[in-house]
Amino acid sequence: MTESPVLPACDLEIDTSGLKCPLPILRAKKALAQLHSGQVLKVVTTDEHAVRDFQAFAKQTGNALLSQVSAAGRVTHLLVRR
Repeated sequence: MTESPVLPACDLEIDTSGLKCPLPILRAKKALAQLHSGQVLKVVTTDEHAVRDFQAFAKQTGNALLSQVSAAGRVTHLLVRR
């Protein structure tokens, strides 16, 4: 059995389950604005396009995308505020 990577604690968590693009990204953008540089945002999504959307969002904004974990029809994204 392999160990899961150790991820940092989240400073803020938002659940955008049931929302379709672009709402999860817009809510994440608003939440990131509340955080200081280096703090971690956890976003839970159910939109099937969210994985690609959050990858593009991180690349465009310069915020680091630490992980994307899919389980039970949900994807959890961890972003670090730049």
